[in-house]
Amino acid sequence: MATRRQHWRLYALGGGLGHLTRATALARAAVARGHAVDLLTNSPFAPGLPLESWLGPGATVHRVDARADKATTVAAVGAWLSQSTPDVLVVDAFPRGLAGELVALLPTVRAPRVLVHRDLNPVYVERFDVARAVDAFDLLVVPGEDAPFAQHPRALRTAPWLLLDADACLSREDARRRLGMDDGDSRPVVAVMGCGRPEEVAQAQETAARLRAAFEERAAVRWLVPTPHDGGLTVWPALAVMRGVDVLVGAGGYNTVQEARATGTPLVARARPRLYDRQALRLTEAERVEDAGALEARVASLLLQAGPRGRPSAWDNGVHAAVEAIERVAP
Repeated sequence: MATRRQHWRLYALGGGLGHLTRATALARAAVARGHAVDLLTNSPFAPGLPLESWLGPGATVHRVDARADKATTVAAVGAWLSQSTPDVLVVDAFPRGLAGELVALLPTVRAPRVLVHRDLNPVYVERFDVARAVDAFDLLVVPGEDAPFAQHPRALRTAPWLLLDADACLSREDARRRLGMDDGDSRPVVAVMGCGRPEEVAQAQETAARLRAAFEERAAVRWLVPTPHDGGLTVWPALAVMRGVDVLVGAGGYNTVQEARATGTPLVARARPRLYDRQALRLTEAERVEDAGALEARVASLLLQAGPRGRPSAWDNGVHAAVEAIERVAP
C-alpha cells in the first residue's frame, strides 16, 4: 500500500479501446495501492464495460458520449477538471488534449501533471508544437516503446503496461474453456480481435469467418469482442485468456501488440491507419501482413508450430513502476 491515499484524475480521451485500456491498467494498479482514481473516457466501448466493478472501490469512471461534438466534449472535460483539485492529473498520450483543450485548461489545474508519453506521428508533433505542450508536465512516463520526447529530462521509461499481471490471468486449460473449447478438443485456437473503429470490427468478423472456413478441421477460430456483438465471443480483458490462444489476429495497436509479446502469443496483424499513432512501426516484419491472403498464409504457417511450449509464465508489468513514480510527484 502507498504511504498516503492520493486522489488521481486520469484523462484518457481517444477513439477505440487503446487509451482506455492503458489508463485502466494504471488505474487498477493505483487503486490497489489505496488511491482514489477518477477516470475520464470517451471510448465507444466504455458504456458496455464493467469498469467500476473491475477496478474496485476507489475508482470512478466518467463516460463522455463518443458521438458528442467537439464543443460538448471540451465542456465535459472542463467540468470534470473543475470538480475538485486532485493530488495529480495524468494525461494519456495527448499533451494538448484530444481537441487541444488542455492548452487553456491545464493552467487552471493546481496539481502536478503527468503525461503518459508513447509514440506520436511526427506530423502532429510538429504542426501543433507538441514540444511546448510537453513542457507543461512535471513527469513524462514512457510505457515500453520509444516516443518523440523520451529523452526529455523529466522522462521516465518503464516496461510496457498491461491490464493484468501474470498471476491474474487464466491458466491455459481454464482459458481454453473460457474460449469455448471442450476438454477433448485439442485443436489450436486462433483468436481474432474485434475492436477498433466500427468498420474495423466488421472487418474482423469477416476475417474470422474466412479463417473459420479455411481452417475448420485444423483450428478453432474465435472472434473476440470486448462488448456483446452478434456472432462474437464477449471476453474482456482479452489478456485474461491469452494463454489459451495459439495465434492472435489483430491490428498494430499498443495493447494488442504488448499483450501478445508479453505472453509469447504469435501475432498476425494488419497496421491500421491512425491520425496520431503509427501502427506499422510498432509491428515487426514477422508480425505484419498487408492483405487477407498474406494473413491467411501466415496463420497457416503458425498453426504448424502451435502450442504452449516456450511461452513465458510471467512478465514485468510497467504500471507498477509508473504508479510509484507518480506517487513521488504528487505532494
